[in-house]
Amino acid sequence: MAELRTEEEQLDAIKQWWKDNGTALIVGILVAVAGVLGWQAWQRYQDGQAADASATYQQLMAVAGGENLDDNAREQALTLVDTLRDEHGGTLYADMAGLLEAKIAVEAGDNAQARDALNAVVSSSDRDYIRALARIDLARIEIADGEAQAALDTLDGEVPGALAAQRQSVIGDAYVALERPQDARDAYQQAQRLAQDADQTIYGLQLKLDDLGVEDAT
Repeated sequence: MAELRTEEEQLDAIKQWWKDNGTALIVGILVAVAGVLGWQAWQRYQDGQAADASATYQQLMAVAGGENLDDNAREQALTLVDTLRDEHGGTLYADMAGLLEAKIAVEAGDNAQARDALNAVVSSSDRDYIRALARIDLARIEIADGEAQAALDTLDGEVPGALAAQRQSVIGDAYVALERPQDARDAYQQAQRLAQDADQTIYGLQLKLDDLGVEDAT
C-alpha cells in the first residue's frame, strides 16, 4: 500500500477497509461468540445428561440391588434399564444397566433375556472391560444352557488382565461340561496362576480342581 500522506486519506482508507471487510468481521465475531456460547451450552447439557444418567442408575441399584425381586420391583428395574439404554445409550451407566438386566433375568429364570442383554452389551459397548465382563457372564449362561462349545467360542480372544483368571476359570467349566477333564484341569491351573499373579482370589477354584481328581501321569 502506498504511504498515506494526509489524515483525510487515512480516514478514507479506513472507511474503505471497513466497507470491504466490516461485514465479514462482524460475522466472524458473531460466529466465534456463538461457538463459545454453543460449547458452553453443550457442556451444560452433557453435564446435565451425566447427572440424569447417574441418578437413574442409582435408582436402578436401589430397586434391583437386593435378591429375590418381586414382580413389581423387577418391572420397575427393567423400566429403568430401558430408560438408561434409550436416553443415555453409549454411557457407562447404560452398559452397567445391561449387565444388571442380565442378572435380573437370570434370577427370574429367563436365560434368553439375559443372553440378549449381554449380547447387546458386547455389540454396543466401546469399553473393553465391560465387553469382557459381558462375555464371561454370557459364557456362564451358555454352559448352564448346555452349550459349552458356544461358551468356548464366546471366550475366544483376549480380555483385560484383571479378568484373565475369571475367563480361564469359566473355560475350565466349559471343558468339564464337554467331559474333557485334562483340558479343564489345565484351564483351572492356569486360572490359579493368573489369579496369583494379579493378587486375586477366585472362589471355588481349588474345589473344582479337587473334583477332577488326581492328574493323570502321562
